[in-house]
Amino acid sequence: MLGLTNRPGAGAFRPRFPLEDLVLSHSDPATGLPVGPRPKTADAASQDYSSEDVLALVLKSVDDDKAEEIVQIDLRGRSDVADYMVICSGRSSRQVGSISEKLADRLKQELRINVRMEGKETGDWVLIDAGDVIVHVFRPEVRDFYQLEKMWLPAGSTLAAKA
Repeated sequence: MLGLTNRPGAGAFRPRFPLEDLVLSHSDPATGLPVGPRPKTADAASQDYSSEDVLALVLKSVDDDKAEEIVQIDLRGRSDVADYMVICSGRSSRQVGSISEKLADRLKQELRINVRMEGKETGDWVLIDAGDVIVHVFRPEVRDFYQLEKMWLPAGSTLAAKA
């Protein structure tokens, strides 16, 4: 049920959704600092695979589809968003779309993961959210422009995280 909450200084009532507090509850209200691991949903608690299993399937899938310059980055302890990030390139927009679509199909068939995908229509940069593994599939020019590896790899490391 949609409730109404009066916020000080707002001047009016603002609709408040009951799930809003659950989504924004990853930090300690007193300090604002993150607390503990990400909360597990009922779905995640019943899963029979780990983030390492998802990562292995992702790496195998993109390699099978001839993705180039595959880089795996361990985000555990550095980000609450995911445990791993995989960045790879396709030679053309068509190959980027194909790599992404086949990966989504394999994750659904083998691990029953329904991924969320952005950017497949243009084929320049496709983001695939598989829960604990985030996958970026780029065209080489777009990858060079954004340089995600530079942003996410630990300081002082080069592309030593290559898969």
